[in-house]
Amino acid sequence: MSRGKETVSTGTDWEEMAGYSRAVRIGDRILVSGTTATGPDGPVGEGDPVAQIHFIVDKIEAAIQQLGGVLNDVVRTRVFISNIDDWEPVARAHGERFGHIRPANTLVEARLVGSEYLVEMEAEVVIGAGDAV
Repeated sequence: MSRGKETVSTGTDWEEMAGYSRAVRIGDRILVSGTTATGPDGPVGEGDPVAQIHFIVDKIEAAIQQLGGVLNDVVRTRVFISNIDDWEPVARAHGERFGHIRPANTLVEARLVGSEYLVEMEAEVVIGAGDAV
């Protein structure tokens, strides 16, 4: 049975302003938008890229679960960091969360929107991919 397009929002001002969803599911695929460490009261983990990536992964996992997936279904991540010197602690934190899943991954330095944001991440999911993990 084919599922229509489903979306999930986390309610950030940016989602409404820029007209996007946190995540979109079409069929067995979930695509998660670039996600920063933004909580209900603003930035989380200012000055700490490791705290930010852990918050981001939790936020991404919640969006995936709302659309019927699990973190083990992640097949690709893209991580953007504002300071290349943070690559190793961010990569290690990514490894803590995804080491058993082993998705395809890219990590690049990028100019992020807002100096308080040190990390941004997006993810691609295939429902059921985690069954093989």
